[in-house]
Amino acid sequence: MLDFGLDDISYISSLSSRATDIPVEGKTTVKHHSLYCFVLLIFFFVHPSRGSKNNVTKLVDQVCAKTSNYSFCVESLYSDPHAPDSDRYGLAYVAFRLAYLNATSTRDYITKLLKKASSTPYRMHLQKCASDYEKAISAIEIAYNDLNSETFFDLADLAGVASHGAEDCQATFKGSPLDFMNNALKGLCEICVVISKLFTGS
Repeated sequence: MLDFGLDDISYISSLSSRATDIPVEGKTTVKHHSLYCFVLLIFFFVHPSRGSKNNVTKLVDQVCAKTSNYSFCVESLYSDPHAPDSDRYGLAYVAFRLAYLNATSTRDYITKLLKKASSTPYRMHLQKCASDYEKAISAIEIAYNDLNSETFFDLADLAGVASHGAEDCQATFKGSPLDFMNNALKGLCEICVVISKLFTGS
């Protein structure tokens, strides 16, 4: 189980009141309360037994059964009230939106840590992670626009790029206060990959 400091949880929880815009080409931006999902993800890691097949739709069950952590998948998707009634297209929006909220909130958290960083090595690690998360955010934004244009073939690859951002950050900065968020983004991107393959049959 991942350890989370009280300051980390307080900061993440405080972001739940901020609305985040997802840039969408040619469409109105999508607003969502940032880090609402993180509160639920934290609860999941503290109480991992909540995820079960009870009251899970066939589609969500099918998707989550193909991930490495079924409970995490169910808890994450069901943190969005649209998930139970979504078809594969709607569920793709849910998954990529959750990944976007994770990535942008982690980037903001890194910015907060950078303002307090005193040692040069620590600051360099944070700057590397900030760069990694900018790449992840960019990939998710492209995926979101692809969804809007019903272009599905690159979705899985774009989710993989975002996941690699978290992996690269974690490899650079092991045992950091970002470990939880890195793991969460990797888990969310895995869900995005599985849903993306529903469109391509791969």
